[in-house]
Amino acid sequence: MPIPRLLTAAAIGLTTAAFGLVALPPAANAQSPAANANASAPSAYGEMHWRGIGPTRGGRARALSGVPSQPNVFYAGYDNGGVWRSTDYGANWVPLFDDQPTGSIGAIAVAPSDPNIIYVGTGAGIIRPDLATGDGVYKSTDAGKTWTHLGLRDSQMIANIAVDPHDPNRLFVAALGHPYGPNAERGIFRSTDGGQTFQKVLYKDEYVSGSDVRIDASNPNVVYAALWQQQQSYIEGAEFGGTDGGIFKSTDGGSTWNKLTGGLPTVIQANLSLSQSDPNTLYAMVAGTAGKAAPTKAGTINLYKSTDGGEHWNLAARDPGNPGSSPNAVLDPRPLVRIGGGDLPTIAVDPKNANVVYSGSTVFWRTEDGGVTWSAVRGAPGGDDYQNIWINPNDTNILFVVADQGAIVSGNRGASWSNWYNQLTAAMYHVTTDDAFPYRVCGGQQDSGSACVDSRSMDGRITFHDWHPVNIQEYGIAAPDPKDPDLVFGSERSNVSLYNRKTGQTTQVGPDAAARGTEFNRNVRTMPILWSPVDKKTLYYTSNVVWKSTDQAHSWTRISPDLGRQAWKVPATTGKYAKQVKPEPAGSITALSASPLDAGVLWAGTDDGNIQVTTDGGAKWTNVTPAAIKPWTRIFNIEAGHFDKQTAYAAANTMRIDDMNPHLWRTRDGGKTWTEINNGIAPGAVTNTIREDPRKPGLLYAGTDTQVWVSFDDGDHWESLRLDMPAISVRDLELKDDPGCLCSDLIAGTHGRGFYILDNVTPLRQIAEARSAKAAYLFKPQTAVRIRMGTNDPTPWAPELPAGENPPNGALIDYYLATDMAGPLTIDILDGAGKLVRTYSSELKRAVDPALDPAAYDKICQINPVAPDCSVPLYWSARTRSMPTSAGMHRISWNLRYQPLATERAEPNATGAIPGRSSPPPSSAWAPAGEYTVRLTVGGQSYTQPLALHMDPRVTTSTADLAQNDKLALEMYELARDARMAYGQAHDLGQMVAKLDSAPRATRDAFKAKIDAVAPDEVRGFRGFGRGYTVATTLNGVSNAALAALRSLQSADTAPTAAQTAATVRAKEQWQAVNTKWDAVKAKDLPAFNATLASKGQPALALPPLRMIAPLPADENGNKQ
Repeated sequence: MPIPRLLTAAAIGLTTAAFGLVALPPAANAQSPAANANASAPSAYGEMHWRGIGPTRGGRARALSGVPSQPNVFYAGYDNGGVWRSTDYGANWVPLFDDQPTGSIGAIAVAPSDPNIIYVGTGAGIIRPDLATGDGVYKSTDAGKTWTHLGLRDSQMIANIAVDPHDPNRLFVAALGHPYGPNAERGIFRSTDGGQTFQKVLYKDEYVSGSDVRIDASNPNVVYAALWQQQQSYIEGAEFGGTDGGIFKSTDGGSTWNKLTGGLPTVIQANLSLSQSDPNTLYAMVAGTAGKAAPTKAGTINLYKSTDGGEHWNLAARDPGNPGSSPNAVLDPRPLVRIGGGDLPTIAVDPKNANVVYSGSTVFWRTEDGGVTWSAVRGAPGGDDYQNIWINPNDTNILFVVADQGAIVSGNRGASWSNWYNQLTAAMYHVTTDDAFPYRVCGGQQDSGSACVDSRSMDGRITFHDWHPVNIQEYGIAAPDPKDPDLVFGSERSNVSLYNRKTGQTTQVGPDAAARGTEFNRNVRTMPILWSPVDKKTLYYTSNVVWKSTDQAHSWTRISPDLGRQAWKVPATTGKYAKQVKPEPAGSITALSASPLDAGVLWAGTDDGNIQVTTDGGAKWTNVTPAAIKPWTRIFNIEAGHFDKQTAYAAANTMRIDDMNPHLWRTRDGGKTWTEINNGIAPGAVTNTIREDPRKPGLLYAGTDTQVWVSFDDGDHWESLRLDMPAISVRDLELKDDPGCLCSDLIAGTHGRGFYILDNVTPLRQIAEARSAKAAYLFKPQTAVRIRMGTNDPTPWAPELPAGENPPNGALIDYYLATDMAGPLTIDILDGAGKLVRTYSSELKRAVDPALDPAAYDKICQINPVAPDCSVPLYWSARTRSMPTSAGMHRISWNLRYQPLATERAEPNATGAIPGRSSPPPSSAWAPAGEYTVRLTVGGQSYTQPLALHMDPRVTTSTADLAQNDKLALEMYELARDARMAYGQAHDLGQMVAKLDSAPRATRDAFKAKIDAVAPDEVRGFRGFGRGYTVATTLNGVSNAALAALRSLQSADTAPTAAQTAATVRAKEQWQAVNTKWDAVKAKDLPAFNATLASKGQPALALPPLRMIAPLPADENGNKQ
């Protein structure tokens, strides 16, 4: 579903007439990336699926644009979450860029003269200690449906794009360049051919960035630009800079430029905004200094105003043209405050009033008098950090802003807003799971604190109700107590937090500040914290040393010296700033891994490029850093081997020394020697994480700044595991595979799209067997859990509610075909005695699927209003899932029930209804917990694998009571089946009789009436409401009564109640009574009728065979269609 809307139009100051249309939610989930991302996936696992689970809370965005002629349409670009569009004033958002090779967005510009043309600049667009780079400029000519890469690939960071208001092919690009080193592709670029070529038109040197560019709408030959001398340091939080930038103006379309200085300080950095109502008026938010040099970007911030096209400037609050200004006016510091990460506030001038200016700071501010006085428009304690502003020039009541928390829209000049809890763009730093069931996925979220998200919801979709903050610092790592998942420890820069889920209280429990002092207190944003996998009482935490607690953080012991580099060479990428650097100990521990085999083995990695190991619990540490790892390579993650304590893996991130390529390392001898293992991983994206599968030796997973990778040979070769995930920075991975979770899931923590789960990685563990199969291979399934997909009441969550995706329903069954097969292909489920429980077939298909082609199916509903699915909007139904016979890996699900008894598809079940995933009510019994066999038959060959089925571990009902429930339910299932088969036989006989013209009418009608008494015609219609209890007097009525008893019994995993047991007794009694009537028809009335026929010289009627229930196509939940 699209990212849903939570506010009505009226709530944000817009009438419904402003929308102009009403649209049904599309069938595809907005969290699902574009289809062609799957095109390159190896066929042996290409049908596996990454599902996004949230949290449903926005992340930082810098890029934005509205469409003046389409006031309901807005585009937002997230630092690491791709491009999104809303067509309903911010109520819903859908991604547009997920099939592209990068998701880091810095600038968006919609051509004013043609809103179908959109330019996107990649790279985060702002300089922060934590960012992702891009690969240049993209263009769409169809409003975001398709994209073309244009150029400026080595710019890495695009800050702004300005498009000529009259010529969509003429544009200017402000390129920041490399954030961690000098490079030439930076400055201001111009294109006059729609981006086919770019010309560098304003450039100082490889250290000075293009940070802003604006075109005068009244005269497009007038262009303003800002240059900024900046470079991030490899030491987190430090930076280099100077005053070689400034504000510039061109009056000849960018061919020549003049530096603007009149009244300005020496400019370090500037953000610009031009008035459309008064073209000579412009504003600049300036970080400046009175000196000639500035070692950092700090400076003094002030808002400046010019009313003569930039020739002369005044402090805005003291500009003589402003109402109420004076030469001694007191400057309001509030709109000048740097945004939380240190960013210079952005500004926007009201297009219709040059004295109305907005400032995006930690609070969103507005002045009505040109900067003399200011009022808060929106904000919150702690700061929302507003990053950018757009005002509709046709209706200046419409405001669009993006912030560290996402994108929001107002239609009433800021009186009320849409919200940012409808955007799945959270920037997570790490991923940790707890031992609850279902397990929760936890981590710090940049700019928004933290979140623990349920891996599945009993409401069928993972909504706001299924996640909660756990008071971890935004950069922190979660460490849920392995003995009590309601206690969540979290790392902070200089402390440890403990959140109690039951009380909602948080306390600080880190190492004593006095013990840390300054010598042992060096830290960065993300500090490791983890429990020992061997000793569940031991908790580790780091600064530049390793700390250990064995009493739930009541006390701590330091178990290492300073593990950072004590001396180091200044990285060559420092360039001309090297003279400013004094090499001294400055590193912190950024990676820590405890061996799952030996409690004494710990591996530590630092942000200055050290790897150290201890084998005796910290008494002695050995520096085992590979010689090829350069100083200030950040060791992002270390993984201690699961099968050999001498083995370890390291992800070395070299972004801070201006190397954007992957670097993974492996040792098999305790660190004495290392091998770099990057073969197959695409260049241009740094590595953040590497993990070893705990069940399969040699199976590794890695995450880079664009995707997930997999290796089947211990890292010697890698393959893409991106599948259908957007290109996004994967900061961490965890393999959740333990007895408590009954799962084998790979979880990714992404820095821009929240958490993703790859359910059931067992096929990856069997990849060699599959690829060696000559015809077909049936993967051994993981343990299945009898758990309901959705139990929400018959008023389900609306499609518009923001939601993550629940796991697939039932048991996942995967198979691989070496070549295309002609079919048929069947999958059978057999119980322990070899009895058939359920079958699926490639021959069962639906002619028109409402989930895949709602327009075509709507025509069916118009012709036949009582057709299946026509009683509700078509976006509720789950799509049909046939058994593919094409080459490659395929995945289906068994819904853990016996063969359905329904003869036609019913409307979606109201209880547990899920948009796009709703199935009809069940018409069969649950399969009891136990051992089963899966059988694949294709091409004349059969393949089998065992399947274990467990009960939901949260169920506390005794084994005996569960067995009694299953026994009665199976009895009712078999009774309903037998009655339904008998009904088919009787009804067929009645149809034969009705067609006989040779028998006397009275005799024929009398015999037909006796048949109809037990097998009348069934009439399909819409659902009704309760009519009270009636005794079943027909075969189909008995079948329905038994089915109703079955559904009542298995509505919950409990002991049968007296009423439920009584219902089964009544169903048996009714079956006995009706079947006796039917037996009499067969034994007496049929022979008598045949005797009449014989007397007329007509052949006798043969009793039709018992008609088996015809199987229906299955949907993706494994249920019948």
